[in-house]
Amino acid sequence: MMGTTIKFQKSATSFYVDLSNEVHTLLTSKVVRKANVLIKVKCLFYAVAFVGLYVNLYNSFLAEHFFWLTINYVFLGLTGILMAFNCSHDAVHNTFSQWKKANAVLYYITFNLQGVNATLWKKRHLASHHVFPNVDGCDADIDDNPFLRFSPNQPYRNHHQFQHIYAGFIYCFYTIHWILIKDFMYLSKCEMANLKNMKYSFWEVAEVILLKIGYLSYMIILPFLCTNLSLMQIVFAFGIMHICVSLFFVLSLIISHLTLETEFPEVDNNGYLPYDFYEHQLAVSMDYHPTSKLANWVFGGFNSHSAHHLFPKLPHTLYTVISPAIKKKALKYDLPYNEKTIPQAVVSHFRYLKKLGHKNYKMRII
Repeated sequence: MMGTTIKFQKSATSFYVDLSNEVHTLLTSKVVRKANVLIKVKCLFYAVAFVGLYVNLYNSFLAEHFFWLTINYVFLGLTGILMAFNCSHDAVHNTFSQWKKANAVLYYITFNLQGVNATLWKKRHLASHHVFPNVDGCDADIDDNPFLRFSPNQPYRNHHQFQHIYAGFIYCFYTIHWILIKDFMYLSKCEMANLKNMKYSFWEVAEVILLKIGYLSYMIILPFLCTNLSLMQIVFAFGIMHICVSLFFVLSLIISHLTLETEFPEVDNNGYLPYDFYEHQLAVSMDYHPTSKLANWVFGGFNSHSAHHLFPKLPHTLYTVISPAIKKKALKYDLPYNEKTIPQAVVSHFRYLKKLGHKNYKMRII
């Protein structure tokens, strides 16, 4: 793949044109207006909950009841992730507001509040993952790592035969690893998936470091200085929070692309992938409860992943409306469409890891 320009096939059907026409019909001004209001309401809800839970850390009651301190930290972390799901993600795609500056500010604040760098993730997400999802060497989200084999096209290592057993343990430390290690690893890379010749200025590196210090300060140092809580209590509760947040985060997102049903297309000798762009998005995505308003409220549209990859310029509050049309058109044109419940998708993910633990396992590529 090195040195090859990767291309999608030319569309062989009118799938996307047909789908776009139906989506346009579905999205009346009333539906769009309601969705735009709802996304603001959701953002306000999660922001107020996040601020309230953070302020409650300074409640003297928590200094005497470690269990409730831990519960508060866990819900604070989960609320922060849900705020990122429901606000930051739309803002980075400029679908939260019609004003790009408002999107940029909202994204920068809400994402950095979680301790992970907004600028670095934006580059990976928009310039890598959304361009060629599930394509090795082009999707930073499945970049090769020494512990887990996420794609059948990646190198096999002997310990991968046990990855379905130890993966859950590794997932427990995903967010804290991202905050303390992963972002700095990205800063040191000149190449990452399909992103080449990356360089970071002194001020960009300084920004990353200062934001990390800011995160640790407001989550650990300030509660220690301004309450009767011991540093050990805070650090322990903070650690439990990250274990819970990591498991929720990973198992919510990883099932949207990495299961037995989703595909990992390879290029041919001429650099062509087997699908056109829109068919590719269907083949590599997994939906779970895509029309559920409750799932949409919680997961911010990540559960309707086909809709997100096909229509990234629409707010996620419209995904419940357009997902049935996507499924209908996929069936009409005999295209892959993957849908499961959350438990089914999680089981499929671990079964997928187990199969990738076999050296010669290859996915079915159409």
